[in-house]
Amino acid sequence: MTVIGLDDTDSRERGMCTTYLAARLAEAIERAGATVHRRLLVRLNPAVEHKTRGNAALALHTDFDADRALDLAAAELEPLAETDDPRTSPGVVVADVDPDEVPAPVAAFATRAVRELLGLDEARSLIEAHGYAHRGWAGGRGRIGALAAVGAWAGLNEWTYEHVAYRAFERCGTPRDVDEASVFEAAADHYPTAWDTVDRAEGEAVCVPNAPGPILYGIRGDDAETVRAVADRIESEPIERAATFLTNQGTDGHLREGTVGDLRDGRAYRVDGVVADAPETRRGGHVFFGLRGLDADATVDCVAFEPTKRFRDRVRAVRAGDELTVCGEVSEGTLKVEKFAVRSLDRTAETTPTCGECGRSMESAGRDQGYRCRDCGTSAPGPETVEIDRDLERGWYEVPPCARRHIAKPLVRGSFDAPVHPER
Repeated sequence: MTVIGLDDTDSRERGMCTTYLAARLAEAIERAGATVHRRLLVRLNPAVEHKTRGNAALALHTDFDADRALDLAAAELEPLAETDDPRTSPGVVVADVDPDEVPAPVAAFATRAVRELLGLDEARSLIEAHGYAHRGWAGGRGRIGALAAVGAWAGLNEWTYEHVAYRAFERCGTPRDVDEASVFEAAADHYPTAWDTVDRAEGEAVCVPNAPGPILYGIRGDDAETVRAVADRIESEPIERAATFLTNQGTDGHLREGTVGDLRDGRAYRVDGVVADAPETRRGGHVFFGLRGLDADATVDCVAFEPTKRFRDRVRAVRAGDELTVCGEVSEGTLKVEKFAVRSLDRTAETTPTCGECGRSMESAGRDQGYRCRDCGTSAPGPETVEIDRDLERGWYEVPPCARRHIAKPLVRGSFDAPVHPER
């Protein structure tokens, strides 16, 4: 068996897409008489500075001759990769190995690449130590992701599916012609097995990208038959080619357990804490609150950015004293919230006491002198504690589909440790 890893061929401004290159390479391998047994779309750490959009690396598992694979991959890559973009730095790694028998250090590299920031020197050392063929362009930073893609089948433990339809390449950069009504109908019939196809509240076909690349739409879900069934019902401009990928999308594979006070930039965490102060809406519509660790005085600022839309209302509804589990990436010392779970709610508030004689609200008797009823002369030593209604319930809340990262796990996929309140 041969594993071919690819990464970093696209551009934020000029488009292209590494999944498109992988689909073309798979077709070239099949034209040469070999079989492509598996196509992997591997989402790596979303905090990587040099990522384009979803930070995807690709791998093909094939019986194609490993000695010829690098040249064939280069022949497909060189005419298409956006190497004029200074942020684009493609890389290819070819391993003559069964995907199930990838060496442990390579599998571990793949696991770490989803959660950490790794360097090219380490990647090259591993590539050369195991005798893999490789090539880089414009510095070849993409060999980091390409090696991670080689090790992903052995290093990652949860997989979903995405079926990607590609438009004719000459149409790239022009508006996409996709009938949104057909998308919403197909999404409704196959939800929740196919998820994040649309955002019903925002009226947005999430599966149709806005970037100038060759992807027409991508359907994500829990099994291959369902994502293809959704795609078959979408009415659109002509499709040049299509491919179904196994992927770690929708798995939360980027999250690690953390504690407030021990969080590092460039990583994503699941962390428990207590809301330290009331949420504050700042310029731009971003909502901030402080989270204090359960066993320490350390706090971290948490933020729900404006693009998370209605999720910000959930964040605004927390109050000091609530116990939460918060998930998200840390950047410049701030945790960018992707989802959170309410563990316990503070359902009490202090209010001006009521006179037991006349039922009127008392008034302050002066600093540190409690309260007094002006009419009856009754007094109270301090404010009264009362039960209040809350707009939140116990359980998990998430950003809507229009704001969800590829790798983040939608609540409808299940296996969460508390009730869920999914967004559609």
